[in-house]
Amino acid sequence: MDTILLVDGYNVIGAWPELRSLKDTDFAKARDILIEKMAEYQAFTGCRVIIVFDAHMVAGMEKKAKNYKVEVIFTRENETADERIERLASEYKNVNTRIFVATSDYTEQWVVFAKGALRKSSRELKVEMDDIEKRIGRKVKKARERNFSSISLSEEVAEIFEKWRRGQK
Repeated sequence: MDTILLVDGYNVIGAWPELRSLKDTDFAKARDILIEKMAEYQAFTGCRVIIVFDAHMVAGMEKKAKNYKVEVIFTRENETADERIERLASEYKNVNTRIFVATSDYTEQWVVFAKGALRKSSRELKVEMDDIEKRIGRKVKKARERNFSSISLSEEVAEIFEKWRRGQK
């Protein structure tokens, strides 16, 4: 069964303490960190991740991008992230696809639930992400301890390989 996680980007930024404090000084950086964390989530869980941001924070027309393997959507003018998420939940829902929506907007949770999606609060996503980061850290530490090769790698080369593994350039 396929799994899709639809993330209400600005809602999650406002709910995660480290991103909430960062958004006041560097909004773009808070957005970038969320995208990076969701890339780790995607790489670890294997589920498709789509982050939706309201266009009111970014001037211009609707914009779609793929950062790492995460899909990022900035809604078109006069369209909210909630509206786009609701439409995506309806569009992707089928017997072979399980959809989660990450938002702490209580009303939005009920609307997407009515469309067949499951809700995940921003706090629940944060707890899950923290656990994933710990598990990734343990795996990396274990892999480094198990020297699979007689070739020793510098930290710089190891970082390059890790970026390749995550689909980064």
